[in-house]
Amino acid sequence: MKKIVVLTGAGVSAESGIKTFRDAGGLWEGHDIMEVASPEGWRKNMEAVLEFYNQRRRQLLEVKPNAGHYALVELEKKFEVSIITQNIDDLHERAGSSRIIHLHGELLKARSTKDPSIIYEWAKDINPGDTCPLGSQLRPHIVWFGEAVPMIEMAAMETMTADAVIIIGTSMQVYPAAGLVDFAEKAKRIFYVDPKPAINYELSRAASLSVVAESATAGVPKVVKELLEQ
Repeated sequence: MKKIVVLTGAGVSAESGIKTFRDAGGLWEGHDIMEVASPEGWRKNMEAVLEFYNQRRRQLLEVKPNAGHYALVELEKKFEVSIITQNIDDLHERAGSSRIIHLHGELLKARSTKDPSIIYEWAKDINPGDTCPLGSQLRPHIVWFGEAVPMIEMAAMETMTADAVIIIGTSMQVYPAAGLVDFAEKAKRIFYVDPKPAINYELSRAASLSVVAESATAGVPKVVKELLEQ
């Protein structure tokens, strides 16, 4: 076994104090998701969307990686590790993991609304009037509902070459990320770490599935320990 692909969701960052993307009521900290995470919401009320992500960004700068993030760094001592995350935080980077694919964008970046290739590192608030050299308003570098997921092809290619897959803290219900397991044809082991694991269609067909019904800080170190001891 040489290569491990890790698919992480909100659960791996929740124990650091970052609230999950949406609760059972379809709200994100009291906000309708489509109002703050869609092109329609942006066109309707740009100021409200900017302030929403400004609050998320401020919160992110106050929290730290947890034991789940740090355990994944240990895997790099023995394996080639690629982390494919649905999270928009930078906690994997801060913990020390070296290869991370952000499917849904990055909160600490801003990009041009006219040219998506113009991207800036951005750790402060984005305000109305903050523009790129083309004169267009900057927006959060986030993949909103209804937008393409530009990194999904790279994520699928990484998953295809994995000898093992670790899934952490995700409901496995949001596509296209939830369908990545279908590309793990080479994987000899698939681990699923979540206190409330949800087995979707792709996972139900995995013969080598090991479910660890624990939180990220408790379950991930156990999986990492098992892999390093092999």
